[in-house]
Amino acid sequence: MTAALDTIARQVRDQATALPDLFGRFDFDRPPERWAAEAEAVSELGGVKGIDRAAYLGDADLVARIREYTMLGDRTGDAYAALMPKLGFQRSVAMLVEACDKGVEAVEDAPPELVALIREMEAKPDWVDMELVEEGAAYERNATANLAPFLIRGAFIATFLNKYSALPMALTGTLGHATAARRVKETATFFATTALPGALRRFGPGFKAAAMVRLMHSMVRVNVLSRPGMWDADTYGVPIPQLDQMPAGLIPIYFLSQDVLKSGRTSFNRLERGRVELARYRCFLLGLPEDLLADTPQQIVRIWRTRSATLRYEYDDPICGGLLRATMEAELSTDPSPAGRVKRRLERSVSRVFFVKAFLNGDTERADGVGVPVGRRDHLIYGATMLALAGRMTAYRVASRIPVLRHLADRRLVRRINRQLAGYGRAEFRSDAAHYRPATA
Repeated sequence: MTAALDTIARQVRDQATALPDLFGRFDFDRPPERWAAEAEAVSELGGVKGIDRAAYLGDADLVARIREYTMLGDRTGDAYAALMPKLGFQRSVAMLVEACDKGVEAVEDAPPELVALIREMEAKPDWVDMELVEEGAAYERNATANLAPFLIRGAFIATFLNKYSALPMALTGTLGHATAARRVKETATFFATTALPGALRRFGPGFKAAAMVRLMHSMVRVNVLSRPGMWDADTYGVPIPQLDQMPAGLIPIYFLSQDVLKSGRTSFNRLERGRVELARYRCFLLGLPEDLLADTPQQIVRIWRTRSATLRYEYDDPICGGLLRATMEAELSTDPSPAGRVKRRLERSVSRVFFVKAFLNGDTERADGVGVPVGRRDHLIYGATMLALAGRMTAYRVASRIPVLRHLADRRLVRRINRQLAGYGRAEFRSDAAHYRPATA
C-alpha cells in the first residue's frame, strides 16, 4: 500500500472511531455490493459506447483509491450534524449561518465541531488561484443566466438512473413532487449563487451556500444511519459518499475535458483553466477530497470513468423511476403570466431532450422505459430553443471581449441570475427526517 493510499484508508476507518454510533457497524475492509471491480460486472460505464472498461480497471492504484472513497462520508460535516439531537435542528442551522456571516468567533458557545467545519472550509488549498476562480465565474455567468434554467432538471435527474447512487434521495422523500421541485431549485440556487462575483470568498454567499449544502448531506447521512432498518450498509456502503458528489460538482468540467482531448489538446487554455478552478474550489468547499479534484483533462476523465467503471449498475423502477417521474412532473415555476407559461413548456421539453442526449446516448427507447418519453415536438422545441439561446449567449460572449461593453454585459447577467434566484425562492438546504421512508428494491 502506497503512503497516499494508506492515508486515505486511515481517514475512512477513522470514521468509526470519531463517530462510533454512526459508523461503528461498518466493516470498511469489506466492499459493499455497489462496488463492482470484477471484470464481468455490469457497471455504469457499461452503458457508454466506445469505452474500454478494462483500461480503467487496470489502473490498480486509482481503483484502490476509488474503493476507499466509496466508503468515505464527510467526517467534519458529519460530526457537526451528529450534534442535532443535542442542539436541535433550528439551532444547528442558525449557528452555521451565523458562523458563515460573521465568523465562527461571533457564535456564542460554538461547539468544537462547528469550529472545525468552518476552519476546514476557510483553509484555502495551495493550488487554488482566486483570480482564476473569479475569471471562471465570470465566464460561467453567461451559461448560468441563459442556459442553466433549461438544463438543470435534466442534469439533476441523471443521478437517478442507478439505484446504488439514487437511494438516499428516495429515502428522504424526494419521490413526492413538492420535495423533488424543492431539491431541483436548491441545486439550481447553489450553482447560480456560486457563479456570482466574489461568491466563493470567505464571506460570500457561495461560501455559505456550500456550508449549507454540506450540512444537508451530513444530515441525511446522520438521519439514515441513526434509524434502525433504514440503511443497508452491506449493499450500499456509506450514504452519499464523497465519491457520489463528484459527478454533480464536476459534470461541466468532465464534458469540457472530453472536448479538449477530442480536439487533440492535452491541456486547458486560460479561459478553460478558470472554469476548472471554479469547479474544483466549489467542490473543495463541499468537502470533496483534493485527491479527486484533478486539474488536467486526462486525469479528470480518468477519475470520472474509473468511478463509473467500479460502480455497479442496476435500474430499479420503484427507486429510480419514481425519482425520475417525480422530478420531471414537478412544477419548478408558478409564474402565471403568459411568458411564464411558455417558459415552463420550453423548459420541460429542453430538459427532457438534454437528459436523453447527454446521459442516455440519445436512446429514446430507453428514455420511454425509464419514464422520460421524448417526442418529435420535444425535439423541435429543443432545437428552436437551443438556437435562440446560442444566439443570445454568443452576443454576451462578443460583448465580454469589448472593453466598453464588458462590464455592462456582466452587470446584466448578474441581474438575470439574481432574478432567477428570487424566482427559485429561499433555499432551505435542509433534510427533514420526519419525511424519510424506507425504499425497497
